[in-house]
Amino acid sequence: MEVPRRQVLKGALAAAAAAPLAKVPLAAGHRPASCSTPGGRDFPKVGGNYGNQNYSALHDIDRGSVRRLGGAWVNRIEGGLTTGTNQSTAVVVDGVLYIESALGNVHAVDGRTGATKWKYTATHGTVTRRGVAVGDGKVFTHGKGSWIIALDQATGTVVWERQITGFGTMEKVAVTYHDGLLHVGTHDSNRAAALALSAADGSLIWNFWGAPGPGELGNETWAGDSWQTGGATPWMHPAIDPELGLIYWTFGNARGNNSSQDGSGREGQNLFSSSIVAMEIKTGKYRWHFQSVHHNIWDMDNVMAPVLADVHIHGRPRKIVVYGSKSGMYFILDRTDGSAPLGIDEVPVPQEPRQKTWPTQPFPRQGGWTENRVVEQPLGTSVPGDPNRAVPNYVPAKIYTPHWDVPILSTPGHGGGACWNAQSYSQHTGLVYTGYGYVAAAHSLTESSNGLRPPGEYQTGGVVAVDPSTNLVRWKRRMPYSLAHGNGVLSTAGGLIFIGQPDGNLIAMDAAGGRELWRWQCGAAISSSPITYEIDGEQYLAVYAGGTDIPYGASAPRGDFLWAFKIDGKVRPATTPAPPTVRRPVSGTAVEGSAVNNTVVLARTYDPASSTVGTTESTAVNGMAPTWLRVPVGTTVTFVNPADNPHDHSATQFFEGLFNVRLKPGESFSYTFGRRGEYFYNDSYSPRPTGKVEVY
Repeated sequence: MEVPRRQVLKGALAAAAAAPLAKVPLAAGHRPASCSTPGGRDFPKVGGNYGNQNYSALHDIDRGSVRRLGGAWVNRIEGGLTTGTNQSTAVVVDGVLYIESALGNVHAVDGRTGATKWKYTATHGTVTRRGVAVGDGKVFTHGKGSWIIALDQATGTVVWERQITGFGTMEKVAVTYHDGLLHVGTHDSNRAAALALSAADGSLIWNFWGAPGPGELGNETWAGDSWQTGGATPWMHPAIDPELGLIYWTFGNARGNNSSQDGSGREGQNLFSSSIVAMEIKTGKYRWHFQSVHHNIWDMDNVMAPVLADVHIHGRPRKIVVYGSKSGMYFILDRTDGSAPLGIDEVPVPQEPRQKTWPTQPFPRQGGWTENRVVEQPLGTSVPGDPNRAVPNYVPAKIYTPHWDVPILSTPGHGGGACWNAQSYSQHTGLVYTGYGYVAAAHSLTESSNGLRPPGEYQTGGVVAVDPSTNLVRWKRRMPYSLAHGNGVLSTAGGLIFIGQPDGNLIAMDAAGGRELWRWQCGAAISSSPITYEIDGEQYLAVYAGGTDIPYGASAPRGDFLWAFKIDGKVRPATTPAPPTVRRPVSGTAVEGSAVNNTVVLARTYDPASSTVGTTESTAVNGMAPTWLRVPVGTTVTFVNPADNPHDHSATQFFEGLFNVRLKPGESFSYTFGRRGEYFYNDSYSPRPTGKVEVY
């Protein structure tokens, strides 16, 4: 059935006629005038402008000149650091770049020379940060323990600090400044809120709870007291439309019970989880909302920072918000009232009464921009095969198939689709761009967190361009890595898009069709958005290459490289680091075959410290003894199901299909590995236990 034009709670904003669209002029100063003011001389906030368009009107670097891009300078901002979590995106104001490092320090760097102007050394500990705000002569950052810190923009000295408690953990979310207010969200908490703080001293102006309490709008969508641990955290920065006086916050997963995968104790839609909510900027008053996943049990929260754009739909100018990410689909909403000008249908989905699942889920009428079902390919066919190829022995499923105690494998997984990488709307092409990942996930209540990325699966991705006036894919390009975690897109009036990869390469692509035009090795994984700015009429491109562990763990190369590029720059690329490991690793560390008599014991754990096998049957992810066996080529490996295991177990080798044997208790099987390589296998009794034989 069709979603009503006004599927929102009472108090939704009445429909408003959109003003005629006009060409937005290049910003002369560093503060965006509207949500659509493109970047120009400056790139003053994370997202570029209030609409999170990540778009610049600069065009000297274009499809013809991009091949001449070279390094203008590179600053190892922490002196050569090669560890840590780096998720911060730089901003540029008045020719100065501001960036947070893995240590939580804030650096001000001259945009022309790359020289460090000042450094703030964090005093509250290390937390994950995603970008500072600049405004009112200050630079605003986070500190561990829910601190908000204001630094003098010219010197980096502390102007004020304030600890904000009672709303969940306040960190990770990029700070947004607008008209004397700081907009920050809390994350990873039992109950969380979007906050507006005074930029003058950090005092609380208003808050909006993701899980409403008694007497608040939406509380009735939570059973009993489940709202108290409802989660619904706003863990990405919002979008703002100053002309409408509205701010748009996206809220994350419902929590409760064991994890976000368990909905059994929170019957109802669980507002405002997995929702976008429009509020009045000055007061936080609710105006409208749209929920993208009802009663979410799949960690498919679609919390990526929303993008605002002015487009024509069916010949009529519309002020829209592009919402969606992890589910691999966009919901195109009128940002004045939350209506759906292109149509959204509530579609019946499979049910699991124990999970209190909701009978329908919303789907855009045009479909999504990536696949939503895993692909079953026979073992022994081409490797790796389809990017959504299912690891064997899991129950394969389509998006929104419910689970209980048996792992259900579906795609997009909880890492996307797209996750917390910044999207971009190009005013030059009229398209929205995002990187995304092919990383299927298995959900069940056997997982304590938010799902299992099956060991052995290939984790790749791509870039897609969608026309928001039709919600149809214009082009799509597969890439060798998942680009869903911090790999933001920059688009420019030069007809280009830029995106960084986990292998350290920064790539320029033709915005019209996705053809690669240029690449540069930055020395470490890129988990941030490229930006561009101008000094004395010369255009620069910049990116921070630091790296993070999602989804490639420690194999993603780390660093502290702040790069700037310009036409005919003379600085050479960085040394190419070891690339990330694309296949999801097994649990545990390598064990030489000679230490265990070249034997793997099925459905048992292994303690490498004592070289002992567990005494009871196990269906844990590390339930192969050992999980990672290293042997020389030509070695015969024996797989054993112990006689005192209660059940039959198997060793299913994937995806090459070398063997697939089922063993009763007390039985064994041997296989001689004749070629070098990595050979993954799992168990048909429960696919969670996964092992690997590394043949060298």
